[in-house]
Amino acid sequence: DDVQITSIGIDTWGVDFVCVGKDGGLLRQPYSYRDPHTMGAPETFFARVPRKQVYGWTGIQVMNFNSLFQLDTLRRNKDSALEAADKILFMPDALSYLLTGEMVTEYTIATTAQLVNAETRRLEPALLKEIGLTEEHFGRFVYPGEKVGVLTKEIQTITGLGAIPVIAVAGHDTASAVAAVPALDRNFAYLSSGTWSLMGVELNEPIINKESFDMNFTNEGGVDGTVLFLKNICGMWLLECCRREWAISNDYSYPELIEAAMKAPAFASLVNPDSPCFANPPSMIKAIQEYCSRTGQAVPETHGEITRCIFESLALRYKQVFSYLQRISPFPIEKLHVIGGGSKNNVLNQFTANAVGVEVVAGPSEATAVGNIMLQAKASGMVEGIAGMRKLIRSSVSVSTFTPAEQSLWEKGYETYLKVVRENI
Repeated sequence: DDVQITSIGIDTWGVDFVCVGKDGGLLRQPYSYRDPHTMGAPETFFARVPRKQVYGWTGIQVMNFNSLFQLDTLRRNKDSALEAADKILFMPDALSYLLTGEMVTEYTIATTAQLVNAETRRLEPALLKEIGLTEEHFGRFVYPGEKVGVLTKEIQTITGLGAIPVIAVAGHDTASAVAAVPALDRNFAYLSSGTWSLMGVELNEPIINKESFDMNFTNEGGVDGTVLFLKNICGMWLLECCRREWAISNDYSYPELIEAAMKAPAFASLVNPDSPCFANPPSMIKAIQEYCSRTGQAVPETHGEITRCIFESLALRYKQVFSYLQRISPFPIEKLHVIGGGSKNNVLNQFTANAVGVEVVAGPSEATAVGNIMLQAKASGMVEGIAGMRKLIRSSVSVSTFTPAEQSLWEKGYETYLKVVRENI
């Protein structure tokens, strides 16, 4: 049967953007958020606007690659593309512009920039002024479920499609993924697990106070007016980098690495996955080994030892962030839903359940795509609201459940972890 395309929705990672000239042309290749040009950028900005003021407006956690600091860095460096920019489009909005010719700023992706006021849910004029921009530098503001436009005549000709609408879904992939959590009520935390891990709760209002500021929690935009109160955790990035290095000499399959990890000794070496030394090191293997040596631990040498170190460290970091959530959440957290590619890692899922001490429900692994599709379905009137979306998802996807085990062992592991980890709340 022919597949009938009724709409298109685009989501991407957060913070990165494209500069567009007055003639509508794209100016220069965009920077990647992992580019080192923003190292130290937050401190430079906070010399002009206090950190607490920025957080008070936006409720967004401070990370050196947030668009606010990228834009300020480009401005200070007199970047020619920014100086010539008529519009700034975040990644999903830049792609929808290429398809439709319409320039928009979608709410969920804009919140990752640290430029949106958490109360008004619009761009904050005081922050824009500080980086030499105005609202006119951005496309019209849209929210998940609104129509961006239809395919241009040129795209219709190239693809053979008609005037298909492009829908502004939750342009931030995390927001699309959380929309696909197959939960039956709101008393859950989510862990969107991939290159990055994002752990949080879904709220109706932002939490912006001294505690959330001190813990560097973020309030990003969700669907249906929700707020994603969460914290970024460096996820499978650590293992992805190690696998790239191992592939040079011997390409170990994922199952082989997991099997080797399970044979390695437990809690022999632990790291803080969010230590700055793991952001983009020349060698991740050496960075992990140096961290363990520096903290007086056994230095992992084999593939299995390094993989086990990563899995256990991630699970214990999840426990740490989960404990913060339990303290600050306005409702009891009864389950942890793991979504995204990492939900297929049964060893890490079991480690996570053991560490956090609540039931872990894993799946769907393609949560971002599922959430994107469901928001398009909502836009076409096929489902109503987030509860209707989740009910349909729950009946359509299979999930795996992991029950906590070996908890006294993991409590001891956590005590060791806390002694080792002294930086990065």
